[in-house]
Amino acid sequence: MRLSRFTALSSSLLLGAVLALTGAGAAQAAETAALDYVALGDSYSSGVGAGSYDSASGDCKRSTKAYPVLWKNANAPSSFAFTACSGARTGDVTANQLGPLSAATDLVSVTIGGNDAGFADVMTTCVLQSESTCISRVNQAKSYVDTTLPGKLDSVYTAIRSKAPAARVVVLGYPRFYQLGGSCVAGLSENERRAINDASDYLNAAVAKRAADHGYTYSSVVPAFTGHEICSGSAWLHSVNWLNIGESYHPTAAGQSGGYLPSFRNVV
Repeated sequence: MRLSRFTALSSSLLLGAVLALTGAGAAQAAETAALDYVALGDSYSSGVGAGSYDSASGDCKRSTKAYPVLWKNANAPSSFAFTACSGARTGDVTANQLGPLSAATDLVSVTIGGNDAGFADVMTTCVLQSESTCISRVNQAKSYVDTTLPGKLDSVYTAIRSKAPAARVVVLGYPRFYQLGGSCVAGLSENERRAINDASDYLNAAVAKRAADHGYTYSSVVPAFTGHEICSGSAWLHSVNWLNIGESYHPTAAGQSGGYLPSFRNVV
């Protein structure tokens, strides 16, 4: 008799826990389903490097494997607009991407700043020229991040708030490109890789500060990509690809699903 009462009590407690969890899950699902979500930004948000591009997006190369689409598919928000575009700079976001934002927008994601800071030219310089020239170009980019980029980020963040005053805005950063002391036996020197990683951290710090000053949530993707950098043996980033230069140094599909998606999901 004592055993049966214990069993009944245990079953009752377990059932209560299950119902409570189910209720919480249902509430969370209802909350995300009611969201109006807009995804802005550059190639790290559009999904360049992940493949499976929407032909209608043209040169913007919006991928069905990009983290905004993956989050949308998993959460079924009430509306979803995807305007992120390959090669976008801050001025491109304000000029071309903010149309879907409104007072009804609940959630916005954005990656921006890397192209303004000269990301593509830094990598081209480092791949094709000497170590000293590479490091000099990296330092030039860091100077731009100090002097000019904050104002450009302010213009984007202010424009987002103006058009979507009630939205939760999530600003995501960029990964470090290289695992130092890793498996690469050719290509850039270790000094060049270290300088590029330091520049990525430098850019992320500037982006995070401007986001915080505007009351936005910053999410670093560096922890998620740790162990999956170039030279790691399990890279979620393309190295230089001479057959498809545009995808070089961009996240693979695994980088979007394993790096960017959880970094976004965890703060949303």
